[in-house]
Amino acid sequence: MQITSHGAAGFVTGSCHLVETATCRFLIDCGMYQGSKAMNRLNYEPFEFDPKSIDFVINTHGHIDHCGLLPKLVKHGFSGTIYASPPTADLLPIMLADSAYIQEKDTEHENRRRLRKGQEPRQPLYTEADVDKTVSLIQVVNYDESTQPGEDVTFRLRDAGHVIGSSIVELFLANEDSGEIKTVFSGDLGQWDVPIIEDPTFILKSDYVFIESTYGDRVHQKDLPRKEELFEQILRTCGRGGKLLIPCFALERTQELLYVLSALKNEEPDFPPVNIYLDSPLAIKITEVFKKHPDTYDEEARARTDQPFDFPSLICTPSVDESRRVNEMDGPAIVIAGSGMCTAGRIRHHLKHGIWDPRNTVLFVGYQAPGTLGRILLDGAEEVKMMGSEFVVKAEIAKIGSFSAHADKDELTNWLTSFKEKPKTVFLIHGEPETLETFSASLNSLGFTTKIAAKGIPLFD
Repeated sequence: MQITSHGAAGFVTGSCHLVETATCRFLIDCGMYQGSKAMNRLNYEPFEFDPKSIDFVINTHGHIDHCGLLPKLVKHGFSGTIYASPPTADLLPIMLADSAYIQEKDTEHENRRRLRKGQEPRQPLYTEADVDKTVSLIQVVNYDESTQPGEDVTFRLRDAGHVIGSSIVELFLANEDSGEIKTVFSGDLGQWDVPIIEDPTFILKSDYVFIESTYGDRVHQKDLPRKEELFEQILRTCGRGGKLLIPCFALERTQELLYVLSALKNEEPDFPPVNIYLDSPLAIKITEVFKKHPDTYDEEARARTDQPFDFPSLICTPSVDESRRVNEMDGPAIVIAGSGMCTAGRIRHHLKHGIWDPRNTVLFVGYQAPGTLGRILLDGAEEVKMMGSEFVVKAEIAKIGSFSAHADKDELTNWLTSFKEKPKTVFLIHGEPETLETFSASLNSLGFTTKIAAKGIPLFD
């Protein structure tokens, strides 16, 4: 057995881990790099392995940093099976089609610039046709069922509690010397006791563990429950006549916000009479997937008698004209729009029209990668440049850390310490360098043997 991390090794995004056995080669995820321009350029680098040699892919979930390069893999020769849970299988066509649209539009814009400079045009990373081929390779695998895709490989998906359909991967690899080697990939682990989906599954035993470390050096802000924090932001912003602008990831965070907002409207008599605009075509489509899979909900969500994703005053604005009208309206409102890190999408238009207005609030409810506009705003920038212009930042910039879909340091540690026997090695992936070092030291102090994965470096001698 040999495992090499070709992404999410020394940084958070770009999940891609190559597993090689005596009889096959396969990937755990094939995700896109997200963040700064330098990070995004990595998506255009050739794969460090031959896509034609990959027998199959196990996809942990539908976030683009875990699935976004699957069409590129197919474009360059991969023709095997892509295994995914039922909700993830429904999400992949939506997420990848949206990504392809962005790739094609961005390339079109870039080629106009290159043409003016007399440079050769560039090809998009992949197209909608590549996505169609990718979708045809997807095979559904239910949680807790064993699947044998290769002679010496069996795997099982377990609920990771991160986003709908997210999976922990339990790998059972046949070995002539020891009989079997078990390796667990955590995927992205979610928080415990949060709305809608089940908590992450505890795994009791494994020889090796690959664990995400996004928040391995911090504990989420939980001074108030997320519902109360959100309500305070709504009252304060609407009280001064402003808009609450929420840059939001289309998958999970948006649906969790809708779930909480619908509960607040039912429970709080002081909830202001404002419209809530869901201004994201992608999030609107993904919300339909949530409605399709109530079997993945936790007990609390299954017990609700209202419609948490479809309630009075929720207005979906799929078209550009509808979105533009939201920008043009005056007075208080709540606007949920992508992208979650403000790197693209309709949120940038809302910021253009409102970041200079002190009545407004920009509320972040998710991770902001270094170099993104979201991180720049959170770091206290007084002016920002976007869409070719500079804007003074007068709106209130706020953050609710407890909305994160990622487990924090304490929760990650609790998941690991639930193993009945310590794994031989815990490999740390999906984290920024300082976070990885801090989390590694913390786990070492508890008696774990850890190793930080490095991009392209095999992990077993």
